[in-house]
Amino acid sequence: MSKGSDLLVAALENEGVDTIFGIPGEENLDVVESLRKSSIRLVLTRHEQAAAFMAATYGRLTGRPGVCLATLGPGALNFTTGAAYAHLGAMPMIMLTGQKGVMSNRQAQFQIVDIVNTMRPLTKLARQIVSPAMIPTAVREAFRVAQDGRPGPVHLELPEDIAAMSCEAVPVVPSHPLERPVAAAAALDHAAALLRQAERPLIMLGAAASRPDSSEALSAFVRRSGIPFFTTQMGKGAVSGSSDLYMGTAALSERDYVHEAIDRADVIVSIGHDVCEKPPFMMRPGGPTVIHVGDQPAGVEQVYFPQAEIIGDIGASLALLADRIEGQLPRAQALLPLREGILAHLTECAGEERFIPQRIVGDIRKVMPADGILSLDNGMYKIWFARQYRTHVANTLLLDNALATMGAGLPAAMMAAMLYPERRVMAICGDGGFMMNSQELETAVRLNLNLVVLVLDDHAYGMIRWKQAVDGFADYGMTFGNPDFEIYAQAFGCKGHNVKDIADFAPTLEAAFQAGGVHLVSVPIDYSENERVLVKELAAAFPRREVVPA
Repeated sequence: MSKGSDLLVAALENEGVDTIFGIPGEENLDVVESLRKSSIRLVLTRHEQAAAFMAATYGRLTGRPGVCLATLGPGALNFTTGAAYAHLGAMPMIMLTGQKGVMSNRQAQFQIVDIVNTMRPLTKLARQIVSPAMIPTAVREAFRVAQDGRPGPVHLELPEDIAAMSCEAVPVVPSHPLERPVAAAAALDHAAALLRQAERPLIMLGAAASRPDSSEALSAFVRRSGIPFFTTQMGKGAVSGSSDLYMGTAALSERDYVHEAIDRADVIVSIGHDVCEKPPFMMRPGGPTVIHVGDQPAGVEQVYFPQAEIIGDIGASLALLADRIEGQLPRAQALLPLREGILAHLTECAGEERFIPQRIVGDIRKVMPADGILSLDNGMYKIWFARQYRTHVANTLLLDNALATMGAGLPAAMMAAMLYPERRVMAICGDGGFMMNSQELETAVRLNLNLVVLVLDDHAYGMIRWKQAVDGFADYGMTFGNPDFEIYAQAFGCKGHNVKDIADFAPTLEAAFQAGGVHLVSVPIDYSENERVLVKELAAAFPRREVVPA
């Protein structure tokens, strides 16, 4: 005889799960006991939201679903932001939550919330398990759904009486590989014809291009086609930014320097673009012909309505497209002469003796090796890193341009440090976003992680304050006080550093990485460059259109 929780854990082991993140409650105690006797490690976090961010980032970096666990009611509700983060960001994740008994409940409606229906709009699948015998099938289906097509989160609710219920042993369901179809020949022929006719072709690499198994195929397509490329924020690193064909990153939706190339292109091959990501450019009548390449059809939006589609496994489909166009595009590099001027703007002011974004980005690039991982929270600095930071390896700049929630940067960095202990990992957070999950410093220390956490301190919700100013509103309601971050770090058992001189910034980061362990480095941030560069300079460079700040 087995009980439901044993069947659940056996099914998770069958899926290759080695770690679960979360905060159990009394409704999960049978599951916790089964985990204790299993090969799966339970990593206790200090907030369920952080557990969900870590599980989602595991899915983002490995392509396999991360798993998180919470109790009923308030614990499960704390997963909702993480569910939306994974859903919009296309990260495979399994959320397991407990519930009061379904056969008998002596506590009436205490803590009971309909979590399954709450999760339905935030997930690919949400279901309650009502019999131990269905657990192996439910778990196998959850993992299949989380990974199939556009990846995303799945929710399973296991009531406490089903977890404790004894039943005959039920075998696990064997996993099977997900075979994605290749694009139709007619679609490939049509796209090839459009590219052969193109006068000024351009490639865009979007969020779905950054999946773990895509980089080699994308690099091969760029090389074989000879077409210059740019990336979205979440597409950074899909092909190395050191490539001679790299034109920049669309950190803004329009009217940045990279849009010189975008606006002149007559055909754009849009690879892996997901309309959940903020638009990297705006399609307009009379604009370029857009060829959408993805494993899912394009979502039609006001600013994105591709005229051609290649739907299927991205890598395999691009190889077939390259077979049709290689050596047949005499005008492939027509836009390449713009490259030097576009990229030159991204190194301006990097040597200034101030804590401005350009200097901070430049110094961090110097201390991070090619495979070092930056995990960005959400704030004004994200635009600067997207524009200025060159990525050389896929998934080495983790940012969220879909849900774009604050509070995710530190947990995501912790997950990266767990997966890649031999690589340098840094979380970059504004003071507002950092304080939303700063309690996870204790988790990072307990896990013996090697991690540097950089806090950009402006005593404000800086991006909203900037937009308030750009839109002509009074400066009101966006400022706050901060703790002494050096002392705050020490309270959690970390090493703390308050850097006051820009000359000490890079050496402090280097010393922290050399020392190992968890380090919290705080620096002041001078955002005066937001107005000078992102408003006035771009308005002067592109005077015919209204500036879109972000």
